Amino acid sequence: MARVIKLVLLLTSLYASQISAFVIESFIGGAIISSSLYAAPKIYCQFTECCRGKWIAPKITGLQSSLQRRVFGQHLVTETVLKAVTGHLKNKSPNKALALSFNGWTGSGKNFVSKIIAEHIFRKGMDSNFVHQIIATHDYPHQSDVEYYKRQLRKLVAGSVSKCSRSLFIFDEMDKMPIGLIDILKPYLDHYPDVGKIDYRQSIFIFLSNTGGHLINNAVLTHWKEGKKREDLKIKHMDKVINLGEFNNKGSGFWHSSLIEKNLMDYFIPFMPLERAHIKMCAKADLEQKGHPITELVLNNVADELLYFPDDLKVFSQSGCKKISSKVDYVMG
Repeated sequence: MARVIKLVLLLTSLYASQISAFVIESFIGGAIISSSLYAAPKIYCQFTECCRGKWIAPKITGLQSSLQRRVFGQHLVTETVLKAVTGHLKNKSPNKALALSFNGWTGSGKNFVSKIIAEHIFRKGMDSNFVHQIIATHDYPHQSDVEYYKRQLRKLVAGSVSKCSRSLFIFDEMDKMPIGLIDILKPYLDHYPDVGKIDYRQSIFIFLSNTGGHLINNAVLTHWKEGKKREDLKIKHMDKVINLGEFNNKGSGFWHSSLIEKNLMDYFIPFMPLERAHIKMCAKADLEQKGHPITELVLNNVADELLYFPDDLKVFSQSGCKKISSKVDYVMG
């Protein structure tokens, strides 16, 4: 009997040791797997763009410096963009997505400022997978296909924000956007905590348009004729003019848009026409970038290559700084 008991105890001991070894091995294996699962995203994101860490690290101080150093003659733009964007980025729980409308004449800097914003939020700037530039004449050229475009745009916005809540959307050529298309953005720009279980409130939407440019030009010209300083113009002087111009202009993608009607646009930012002095600043920056010597004669020669309006006064550049780079090449060649 004693031998039987000893045999049972021995078998039990062996079985228990095997079980313990299995449990220990399972525990260690599970720990390794858990650790690997935890570490995998970090390793992956070291080499591939992710919506975290080094890839999205807003540089607010850098944004302020870039706007002040690189944008000429647009005090309303630098002031308003800086406050709007930094305020939105600092707010961990914004009430809604940020919606900015950049309005003004060609060459006044709308695309340039959009690029600066992207550069100071995303490490890859405009090349980021979470920055989307939509060009009306390229992406949505036909009014007759507007229903198809709506489905495309919904898919683009929802797909991007589901991957990265900080997504940036830039809509260029709003004055050529099919009428009614942009209204599908209303739910994403409204004050909802989520739409289809996706939170859009940390994203940014920027709309670029030439619409209202002539109204802005006229207002700035009148201000100039009255002998007032350009810097004395305030955003409130322009806001109503642009707002109504966008809503009532059939040439605007915002024509009778619910985004304006429901006050979902946070800021209408006027890009004013550039004077000769600003053109010379743009020329100086381009010359510096290309390593050319800078003299007053060269700056004047570049500025002389552009056309100015109105014809009798020649105060503002017709093309802003858009042609400066090619004019510098011509003058220095």
